[in-house]
Amino acid sequence: MSALQAITDLLDFRHAFLELFLHPVDTYQAYLPHLNVYELFGGNSFSPEKDIPDLSGKVILVTGGNAGLGLESIRQLVAHGPKCVCLASRTPSKGEEAVTNIKKTFPSANIVYLPLDLASFDSISNAAKAFASQSDRLDILMNNAGVMALPPGTTKDGYEIQLGTNYIGHALLTKLLMPTLLATAKEPGADVRIVNLSSEASVFGSSPDVLFDKSKLDAQPTLTRYGYTKLANILFARELAKRYPSITSVAVHPGVIHSDIWGPLQHTTTFTVRWILAAVTFLVGTSIEVGVWNQLWAATCKRGEIVSGGFYKPVGYLSMGAPLAQDTMLTRRLWEWTEKELEKHGFRS
Repeated sequence: MSALQAITDLLDFRHAFLELFLHPVDTYQAYLPHLNVYELFGGNSFSPEKDIPDLSGKVILVTGGNAGLGLESIRQLVAHGPKCVCLASRTPSKGEEAVTNIKKTFPSANIVYLPLDLASFDSISNAAKAFASQSDRLDILMNNAGVMALPPGTTKDGYEIQLGTNYIGHALLTKLLMPTLLATAKEPGADVRIVNLSSEASVFGSSPDVLFDKSKLDAQPTLTRYGYTKLANILFARELAKRYPSITSVAVHPGVIHSDIWGPLQHTTTFTVRWILAAVTFLVGTSIEVGVWNQLWAATCKRGEIVSGGFYKPVGYLSMGAPLAQDTMLTRRLWEWTEKELEKHGFRS
């Protein structure tokens, strides 16, 4: 569907407005599934079929690969012939089902399911070991998995559930895979990428101290807690770029996406908040098929087109990000804090 057609649909409010008011979380799924506001007002044109290059010989790992943006990313990537794609997800039945479904379209694709629960350091460690036993290279690490708007909770290792899953879990996974990433980067012609899924919700993070104090973070509303995790994803990407210049590390905002990640909002926010978010999504949201474009662009564009350490909005639009996301002292502070936390659990540099 063209952008013009999507705008035409937007103008037909005869039924949509009433439905949006009565059913704020569900209605957006029926309207404007293809409108990408960022494509209309900024960013680059992008077509996965035409713009993703040949990926022969490359090994790719995508977290949260059994659904949503992760699953669609893998679908688009395997169409370009990578050596192997590791589909990492928490639930074996869902992960294996996703592999089976993708292989129906791409029967010759080499897709491997990798069990990974980002809320468990033991699971992350086991996943990294399993990957290392299967491959001696890693060209693209897409830290895609994420949770949003969960009720208060704690990971198995004692961290706020959203921060532990979205940020700390990925930080540990990246740390454990770094030897393989660095070794791959030394290969002739290598172009190693780490793509971290973030969000413009990072603007909700307004106090640095909250990131480092679980009691303060727990006291925040659920969407604010989510915003802090997305801020951490940007800071992490920027510090990775500084410490590992042979690897291109970026954070990306996919846009406002029609996906299952909105589900917990039904139970963790007020009706007013749900209505406002549903209205925003209704007006500017986009489909998963379009929502993956920015992370696919970041993972596969020409090296000269991307700035390591950058935060990108769809598609390929370099953004400064929220004020705290630009704080170079905070990037270092978060890195050092994270290293100390991981050391407490036996993960030393």
